Amino acid sequence: MSETFAGVAVVGSANLDLVVEVSRPPRVGETLLGRAGGRFPGGKGLNQAVAAARTGASTRFCGVVGSDEAGAVLEAALTEAGVDAVLRRSASAPTGVAHVLAFDDGDNSILVAPGANGDLTPEDAVAGIAGAAVVLAQLEVPFAAVAAALVAARGAGARTILNAAPAHEAAVALLPEVDVLVVNETECTELGGVERLLSAGAGAVVLTEGAAGVTLHRPGRPGAHVAAFRVDAVDTTGAGDAFCGALAAGLAQGQDIEHALVRACAAGAIVARHRGATTPTLSVAALEALVAGR
Repeated sequence: MSETFAGVAVVGSANLDLVVEVSRPPRVGETLLGRAGGRFPGGKGLNQAVAAARTGASTRFCGVVGSDEAGAVLEAALTEAGVDAVLRRSASAPTGVAHVLAFDDGDNSILVAPGANGDLTPEDAVAGIAGAAVVLAQLEVPFAAVAAALVAARGAGARTILNAAPAHEAAVALLPEVDVLVVNETECTELGGVERLLSAGAGAVVLTEGAAGVTLHRPGRPGAHVAAFRVDAVDTTGAGDAFCGALAAGLAQGQDIEHALVRACAAGAIVARHRGATTPTLSVAALEALVAGR
């Protein structure tokens, strides 16, 4: 992929998700038997990159994995999804792992051992975004790398999206470099609310509200709500990441943000219908069919 690829560059985490289906979380000291389990590619960055590629954008992913079998699995998953995987292999840290408890109602609890994700440097990030039209980052990798990516992207004229997850107070200082901030209700509250985030410099705040949909907030304009698509959720682990990736893809393809948000909601709904944070059933055709059927 050349420097003029003008697509989506994702800077973020890559983990191997170890998923167990279970009715409830175990109590302290309790061993609980689950019904099923599996290994799936994951990490917010990887999930978002896969979603961007599967919803039509030329996509590059920049991250760090270990020199181990799990790292090879993640690289293969990115390549299979059509993502240009710019992965550095750490010689000392293992690939990140996420332990996911998937509950009967579609919700989940996740515990992450970041591993090699913590080795991502500002230099890695800046090199990884070269030529992008849209740069998408999260906060599961070192803050310095995220900051460097956003500043460099803005300097190069790219559009920037920050998914402030997990919420980190230091991210507020980055908001003048952020065109679109994506947060859920918990993250928004932890960071001081929509008005604070807009006042701090975010060009727009997209507040995701689960089954209620999303609301777009912009300075001096009323909020614009986009309803969620009704689906029978199986696993919501990667729904928010699919939303972010599809949003980035839409903006890179020249869609206005309102239209891109509708497609992003559809992407999240498609992923939520399947086990695992990514699914090959997410495609441009599936997205268009769901949107057309609303």
